[in-house]
Amino acid sequence: MVASLVRSAASRRVSSAVRNAAQQQQRRSASGGIHFNEPSGRLFGEKVRQKRVKEDWENIYYYGFGGTCLLTAIGLYYKRDTSIQTWARAEAMKKMEAEGTLPTYERS
Repeated sequence: MVASLVRSAASRRVSSAVRNAAQQQQRRSASGGIHFNEPSGRLFGEKVRQKRVKEDWENIYYYGFGGTCLLTAIGLYYKRDTSIQTWARAEAMKKMEAEGTLPTYERS
């Protein structure tokens, strides 16, 4: 008898704790719940099958971005070779020229 009372009291506490947590979660959503925007058939709010009017900033952005990408590509193509292997090869060639021994490659 006592065990069943303890179990029922414990189950009431658990169910009330779950209910309170659910109410807290409901109160915490400051947006007032889930909103659903009804589909209108417009992409980005523009009408379908009408010629799009560009805004003032768009051409500046496109040409600026494209020009920057082009200049970056040209700069990367012509950048100096600063690898350690290139430096070591140049130093070795200087040292071998100073000693008078240059590598000769014979056709095999």
